[in-house]
Amino acid sequence: MDEQKVYDVEHNPIEYARTVVGNDPLARFLGISVDEVRHGFARCSLLVKPEYLNAVHRAHGVTVCAVADQAFAVACNSMGSMAIAVNLNISYVAAAHAGETITAEASPINIGRKVSTWRIEVRGQDDRLIATCQGIAYHKRSEG
Repeated sequence: MDEQKVYDVEHNPIEYARTVVGNDPLARFLGISVDEVRHGFARCSLLVKPEYLNAVHRAHGVTVCAVADQAFAVACNSMGSMAIAVNLNISYVAAAHAGETITAEASPINIGRKVSTWRIEVRGQDDRLIATCQGIAYHKRSEG
């Protein structure tokens, strides 16, 4: 039987963010890929499938929000402590279409001792802005 690798957020935060957070069940189900992770940064992408569209044949807001939230989660968990989202605000700027790959990038605005604020942008294949977001995360430090 193969042993499953265990990644520790404090000792190997980049691999923890990429492997543990990046492979959460919903992200896998939707097909969100983690394209890049480094300290305080993540890029995730998603192919917009026909079943991800709304009634007017554009990417449903929850589709755009899901890839933004995943980039946010991966980025804030790359900092060396477990991070939990407490807020995500999103503004939709343009529509994404079926067959288009949308990409979200998350980077910090401010990193505090327990709370961090993040900027997330979602862009379409032609680099047009689809959505802008701001996220707030709580960082749970280990007791020891």
